[in-house]
Amino acid sequence: MDSVYTHLLEKVTHHLSVVYDEILGDDTIDDIAISLLTTMRLNSADSLLAPEPHKNLWSEEDIVLITYGDSVLAENEAPLQTLHRFLNHYCAETINSVHILPFFPYSSDDGFSVIDYSSVNESLGGWEEISSIAEDFCLMSDLVINHCSARSAWFDNFIKGEGIGHDFFFTLDDSFDTEHVVRPRTSPLIKETETASGEKNVWCTFSHDQVDFDFRNPKVLETFVSIIRQYLDNGVRIFRLDAVAFLWKESATKCINLEQTHEVVRLLRTLIEYAQPDTIIITETNIPNRENLTYFGNANEAHAIYNFSLPPLLVNTLITGNCHYLKSWLMSMPPAQNGTAYFNFIASHDGIGLRPAEGLLNDKELATLLNTMQGFGGLVSWRSGEGGKQKPYEINITLFDALQGTTKGPDKWGLERFVCAHEIMFALEGIPGIYVHSLVATSNDYEKVKNTSHNRSINRHRWDYSALENALEDKLSQHHKALSRLTHLLSIRIKQKAFHPNATQFTLQLGKKLFGFWRQSMDRRQSIFCISNVSDQPKKVFLSDINLIGTDCWWDLISGNLINFDEPQLVLSPYQTVWISNTIS
Repeated sequence: MDSVYTHLLEKVTHHLSVVYDEILGDDTIDDIAISLLTTMRLNSADSLLAPEPHKNLWSEEDIVLITYGDSVLAENEAPLQTLHRFLNHYCAETINSVHILPFFPYSSDDGFSVIDYSSVNESLGGWEEISSIAEDFCLMSDLVINHCSARSAWFDNFIKGEGIGHDFFFTLDDSFDTEHVVRPRTSPLIKETETASGEKNVWCTFSHDQVDFDFRNPKVLETFVSIIRQYLDNGVRIFRLDAVAFLWKESATKCINLEQTHEVVRLLRTLIEYAQPDTIIITETNIPNRENLTYFGNANEAHAIYNFSLPPLLVNTLITGNCHYLKSWLMSMPPAQNGTAYFNFIASHDGIGLRPAEGLLNDKELATLLNTMQGFGGLVSWRSGEGGKQKPYEINITLFDALQGTTKGPDKWGLERFVCAHEIMFALEGIPGIYVHSLVATSNDYEKVKNTSHNRSINRHRWDYSALENALEDKLSQHHKALSRLTHLLSIRIKQKAFHPNATQFTLQLGKKLFGFWRQSMDRRQSIFCISNVSDQPKKVFLSDINLIGTDCWWDLISGNLINFDEPQLVLSPYQTVWISNTIS
């Protein structure tokens, strides 16, 4: 038998043994391993190639736009077709990847309560539209792996006690100790459900419309592997494992980040990298920073992890004019080894998560952040802490409105502050993800919140495409100004080798008002000093403080200006950023 296949089979069997050793026998595990390889079409020994370890599947050219399939709408056109037009017109020159948030039939949570994983929501379009977008852009899709809709056929079969799905869901009895379970919501954990075999207590991490799968049943795992194969066949090349941290449950534990969960991610990584070597797994784990970092494993788990601590720390920096906490965090972050990368973002369809700021911002800073965001029209979503005490979970607000002022209130620097946030994010080690409503500077949608009664709707506006085009053509509008400036920054970023997601990064010590870091390309030919004034007052940058080599020529990539060594200092306007490079392109 081919040695590559033999090695792969042994590897998959090992993953399964770690997960199921106490549940299943060796023979059953062997059968499951063969079944998974067959599902992924990895049972043909002749065509198998072992993946190259520690290979970077990304470069400085990779930028991801995050959007719903219906973020832009036009009459008499499928929303996915409208989205494709928007992408081709406004993004094609600078953005090469698109994350279309769940595009499947769903019952709640704007797509994250999936009814049918195998279909495209017909109100958006079909697989043809998805595949068409995948031909022009690297396509990122959610794999909503922890739970599905209570209105799915699978859950109907669970209630009936027969058919596919009848044994897919996690139930518990009175002996299961839930005292230490970590909750991301305030809703009751248990959904009492009448079934053909009596009342069952169904586990619901997020809501009673989102019922959790029971991965102790290997049929659930096998089903998701078949879903992955279908998505690969339709052009998906980046998988976002949604809420994966909650996947495995055990009595008397926190039921989050358990070893079996990590092993399932490793297993999926193994299957995917053999089946489609250019495909990336990103784990979505909105948890404290140290726990989040564990999903890299030993470069054998997630290829990339969401940098969840960045949004609250960066917003805190820009509203206080003090980069102390952001700088301390950045200094503590280990460089991602080759084959792994951070996925950087500062705005998303959810909100500014606060759990990732735990241990990084003190209670006073968090209270100031909350109060300031509420003063700018933001809302707060809550979770249940120990003893049932409610704790803030996330801030719901658009990034443009979040940065309209400081702790002192709104001011005239909103656009500059907003652009500064992106100048920092685009330059940091990692792959940048930009939310569509940041790209076009959408403001809070209070009407949608009123209509849905969900706080997260504030940052999930649906644009009429004609209205958006008009707004983007109006040179005086915030939308035109933001798009123009962000597009300019991206056009610069994608040409810089020093902005490769794995290029070297060191934090600069420039005080509390100036936030800076140094990037160096992997071939060491290019250096970029990225320095931002995070305050509402002009600040001086002394060239001696950043040790520029005086025999070289240095340019600010953003303005295109040559650095004049006859002047010992640069003066940065409020929220101005410079990317000082020894090469220019």
